[in-house]
Formats: sequence, structure tokens, C-alpha cells
Amino acid sequence: MLNLILYSLFTLVSLNCENLFDCEHDSLKGDMEWLPNGANHWTRMRYWKKLNNIGQEIIACGETEEGWILPDLVALCEVENDSVMIDLTRRSLLRNARYEYVMTDSPDPRGVDVALLYSPFSFALLNSRTIRVEPLKDMHPTRDILYASGLVAGGDTLHVFVIHAPSRSGGERETRPHRLQVARQLCVAVDSIRSLSPTAKIIVAGDFNDYGRVASLQMLSEYELTDISLSAKGKNGAKGTYRYQGEWGSLDHVFVSPTVKERLVDITIFDAPFLLEMDMKYGGKKPRRTYLGPRYLGGFSDHLPLVARFSFQSD
Repeated sequence: MLNLILYSLFTLVSLNCENLFDCEHDSLKGDMEWLPNGANHWTRMRYWKKLNNIGQEIIACGETEEGWILPDLVALCEVENDSVMIDLTRRSLLRNARYEYVMTDSPDPRGVDVALLYSPFSFALLNSRTIRVEPLKDMHPTRDILYASGLVAGGDTLHVFVIHAPSRSGGERETRPHRLQVARQLCVAVDSIRSLSPTAKIIVAGDFNDYGRVASLQMLSEYELTDISLSAKGKNGAKGTYRYQGEWGSLDHVFVSPTVKERLVDITIFDAPFLLEMDMKYGGKKPRRTYLGPRYLGGFSDHLPLVARFSFQSD
């Protein structure tokens, strides 16, 4: 009976990797700080440690009270390019997981992109494409939206979007229209899917760079997408996926359509002890990150992952 329960579960992880760059210069991108002679002294040793840290984190996200299963989908933000994804899936601790992936090639000035890892044993990829976000007049080019569809248990088609919205750098209010622009284009894509399949199973995951019920997130709610991560908590004290000046909050979110919400088993913030460290300035615990400013710490990420489990078995 236990095996039947485990194999009926479908697990999604959403994680901002915190600057998963390689050590090679891309002449078309502003990646100079992520080179061995750059400001962050990003050496190959540090790069491979980072890859294995992310691999360890993803594998650990499969832990449950019933046992362990490999996550089926992993939405990743802040990955630089295809070379990084090849190293992560073929040469890191994840190499035996046999993940496949799709990713964007965005006009983001720094060269960061989003990607989706998927297990071909539980998600049979049907289609993938990138959605270019048309920048506003005062807006830098940003990350593309990644779309992928695939078959899950029972033969249903699952539509997945991965988002990394523009940052709040320059001020939350000043940059708010930029995140609204991403939300608008996402909603147009959701509409196009529903025009063909009104009850489509849709998941939107990633770093929205917004908290709670602000305008950009509220727009998704108006399109009948529910933020199932709104009240997610960790088991070791995390009250959000991100901690700023001693306060927990969630910039990362998972939205789902009604047909996916009814299949939700649970959603948590994965705050395993090895991902946390003491916050010496503000007290309590905080994510064990890779860098704090220019200072190398050798951790995992400044974001904690969200882990959502669904039941997509045949009715």
C-alpha cells in the first residue's frame, strides 16, 4: 500500500538558485563579476560546489514522512545558460536522477534565465516555448516566461509556466509596473490555453519578486489562479522563502488552476537544517546563502525552495 501511495504523488519544487553562473564570459551579457578574476572571484571550485549544493537541495526536497521520492518537476530561477544546466543534470550530484530540462534564452542584461527540470518517467514533455516579455518604456529587458506542457499519470496534460519577474531594485513602487507587465503577458498565455481547454491543468511557479496580495499577484488571482503557497510554512521555523533584515517573506509563489488545486496534497517551505544558519544580526535562522554582498559563504541559496505535492493518478 505504501508504494502505491508514493507512486501516485507528483512533486513540484520551485527554487531560486541565487546566481548559478558558470565561469566563462559571455560577451553579450554582463557576467564579469562571475569570472575567476571578477569581483566575486567565482572559481571553478566554487562553481562545482554550488552545482552539487543545488543538486543536494533538490534531492532532499523529495523527503516525506512516508519515505523519499525524486521530485518530478523543478522550476529553477537564476541559472545562466545551457552549459550550467548540462553540468547540473549530467555531472553534479543530480547526474543519476536522469532529469531532462527546458530553459529560456532571455535578453536579461545579466544573463540569468529560468529552467524546468522534469523526470521523463512522470512528465512526458509535449511542448515547450519561451514567451518574450515586451519591456515598458523605462524597463530593462527581463527574463522570458518559460512554458512547458506534458502528460502526467492518468494521461492528463499539465501546463507549467516558470516565472522570474523583474527585481525590486530601484524601489518597489518604481518597479511595480514592470512586474505587472509580466503578469499581464502570463495571463494572456493562460487565456490562450483556456480558449482551447477551459478546464486545463495549469501551474505557475517561480520568483515573482512580490509579497502577498499585491497588484501583480492579485491579477493572477483574478484569472482563477490560486496562490497555494500563500500560507506555506517550513518545519524548522521558516515563515517564508526569503529573509530580509530579520523578517521572513515569500517572493516565491506557486499558483494553480482549480483543476490542479483540487489535486493538491500539501505544500511546504523546505527548510531542512542544512539549508539554514544563525542570523547573528537579527536573531533566529536565515537561509544559508552562497554570497553576502562580495563575501563568499559557500552556502546554497538566499531563497528556500517551495515543495508542492499533488495526486494526479487516474480516477
